[in-house]
Amino acid sequence: MIEIVPHQPRWAAEFQTIASQLRAALGELALRIDHIGSTAVPGLAAKDVIDAQITVAELDEHMANRLSAAGFERKPFNRDHLPPGRDDAPEQWSKFFFREPAGQRRAHIHVRRAGSANQRYALLFRDYLRAQPAMAAAYGELKRRLASSLADWETYPDVKDPAVDLIYLAAEQWAERSGWRQG
Repeated sequence: MIEIVPHQPRWAAEFQTIASQLRAALGELALRIDHIGSTAVPGLAAKDVIDAQITVAELDEHMANRLSAAGFERKPFNRDHLPPGRDDAPEQWSKFFFREPAGQRRAHIHVRRAGSANQRYALLFRDYLRAQPAMAAAYGELKRRLASSLADWETYPDVKDPAVDLIYLAAEQWAERSGWRQG
């Protein structure tokens, strides 16, 4: 079952703990580690799962093995949803996906290549929702309604993706108008 909860101020500190573990596991292989997803947006309701994005120079098995050795569990999900209108090469949306070590705080770890479309997407989406609280509130309400109404909770991501695409398209326009760049 999917449960959407009000924003929790503790999420930022919980991300920092996870980021420290990731940094210890990867060292210089992690070019940056960012708090992404709904828990990274103040005021936004979310699943109580911390999303972290690790940016690396290349997706390779050496890096993946270091995360596995630190207890992070690799999952077979290796490609992000492609937004409509994008015709990027498939490697632009490739990733490695890990879950938290056993017994630790629930987390989704997305490892993406620096400069890839999906690496940029996650940061732009987060920053846009941070800058647009009304959009974040509407998105939170959509997630609450989906979570409470879907008969098959496993379809939640499939139903949510078109709404995320709409937000992403607005975020791209905002990025163009505002001069947004990855921090």
